[in-house]
Amino acid sequence: MRNSGTQFVRVALVASAVMFAAGAAHATTYKWITFKPQGAGDAQARSTQWYVDEFAKRTGGKDTIEVYWGGSVAKTGEIPETLGAGLGDFGDIVTPYFPDKFPLNNAVGFFIPQPRSPIEIADLMTEWHKKYPQFEKELADANLKAVGYRPLENYGMLCTKPIKSLADLKGLRIRSYGFAYPALFEALGTSPVSINTAETYEALSRNIVDCTPIGPALARGWKYDEVAKYYIEFPLGASFGHLIAMNLDSYNNMDEATRKVVDGLNHDYAVTYSKMLDEDNEKTRAEWKGMGVTVMPFDQNALADAVKSDKVQAVREQWISRAKALGVPTDEIVKELQP
Repeated sequence: MRNSGTQFVRVALVASAVMFAAGAAHATTYKWITFKPQGAGDAQARSTQWYVDEFAKRTGGKDTIEVYWGGSVAKTGEIPETLGAGLGDFGDIVTPYFPDKFPLNNAVGFFIPQPRSPIEIADLMTEWHKKYPQFEKELADANLKAVGYRPLENYGMLCTKPIKSLADLKGLRIRSYGFAYPALFEALGTSPVSINTAETYEALSRNIVDCTPIGPALARGWKYDEVAKYYIEFPLGASFGHLIAMNLDSYNNMDEATRKVVDGLNHDYAVTYSKMLDEDNEKTRAEWKGMGVTVMPFDQNALADAVKSDKVQAVREQWISRAKALGVPTDEIVKELQP
């Protein structure tokens, strides 16, 4: 009996080892390429790590993601092409940097100021991808698939001088980018200056620009608040920032269970990221009290006339025309993006 029992145990152990080996053979480590430095500590970096940890947890450890931080595989402007070519499986794409490549997925950026909150924008993007196939096709043409959305926080204006009213803005030089911001700032009687994020610190410190649109958390993260000490509660609202994208082939080649994990992470990621943004915002405002940064109130209805200007409306019509040319019915989308 003991010999029979021993033989049974050995058979069982061999069978278990074979099953484990078979499971291990199907385990996959995916590569996430990002421009964010690992130690950044902001909501963008922390939420990336949250996604990675949650992915491993929800796949039971069968599949994992390794993050290649700090542009070690691709710089910010290279990520769409690099990810589409299969040199990564996941990546964060700053869509406002590619308005011609991804016009549909930049819809929000054409409608500034924006009344929607970051989580509302993430949910709208999810809805549009489900409802209008053109949004997904635009990415699929670059061999990409959106699996998450990372809107920017509510923006105000960080300035080197106090701004109490629209009259105080006249003639100032405002850092700008994209389409909507330059048109809005021109309508307000300011001079928009195109400067990228990395160069804005020096531009503020050398008085090349007087203000930059930004939120508290990003202002602290980029240390702009070291050289500009007035944060104006200017009602620019949230905007769209980054797509969490996958290489389309990598997504399609996942087994069904893993794809369900990725699909399920979409909304959960948006909620988690939004909470992290709120935490960063509160933390920054608390730190500002000891840094000499003055937070100034501003009329939240002050931009109504500027929005009606020909310049701002022309930018919005530009997006509407491009979307219609791609077969997208725009009335409902435009309604969602306006007060």
